[in-house]
Amino acid sequence: MANPQVLVVLPTLGDRLGHLATALSSCAQLATLLPITIVVVVPDGATAARESASESGALVVSDPGTGMADAVNRAIAHRTTEDFYVWLGDDDVLLPQGIVALVESLVRAPDAVVAFGRCDYVNDAGAVIVTSRAGSLARWLLPWGPNFIPHPGTVIRLQALEKVGGFDPRLLYALDLDVFLKLRRIGNFVTLSVTASQFRWHAESLTVADRWASSKEAMRVKRSHLPLWLRPFSPLWHWPVAGASALAAKRVSRLSAQLR
Repeated sequence: MANPQVLVVLPTLGDRLGHLATALSSCAQLATLLPITIVVVVPDGATAARESASESGALVVSDPGTGMADAVNRAIAHRTTEDFYVWLGDDDVLLPQGIVALVESLVRAPDAVVAFGRCDYVNDAGAVIVTSRAGSLARWLLPWGPNFIPHPGTVIRLQALEKVGGFDPRLLYALDLDVFLKLRRIGNFVTLSVTASQFRWHAESLTVADRWASSKEAMRVKRSHLPLWLRPFSPLWHWPVAGASALAAKRVSRLSAQLR
């Protein structure tokens, strides 16, 4: 694999044009270092976003309108010769040097299926609130604790992603957790001390209802990946983890507010 290629999947509703331009710009910077294909999944009616994506050289794909998993799977279906998958939210940012390091780590480790590094949580202005330093412990924690592996900027071997069936369209919140747990069964994870992405933290979207629904779905997903004999006992640790995650989210929101 002398010249690895990366498929960057960027779903958007087209309602955050300023942030979308920043996300696309980060992809353009990555393209100076690696051969990449950018696939932007966007509704047909989001004319401005579609034009912005086309002008950036991205392949524009119509959003099926049936959820994030279907949108991402539709983008992946356009794979041609790409070796690796990277997801990017329309208000997130890829850090090119970090992505290159992760890709190179997978090239060096053909038995590995995922490579991830650090992720900055940033506010609307782009100021860093906190940096997630998941480390190798994150892989072990997946079925038991919180998901510390950032979806933005994590590099996944496309052959492995296709082998596990892509993203489950029945899931709304924990689709990345589910994929990581499936990939955990078939290959190794590589972690590096490099920052590969910036995740934009929108405190206003963290309603109690969303946190509750997300936590319940994550618990169901983690339970489904446990051995049958252990599943009845999973509430003993899943509920405390959900509570701790909610407290952590509130803390990040407070820190974000202090940076304004």
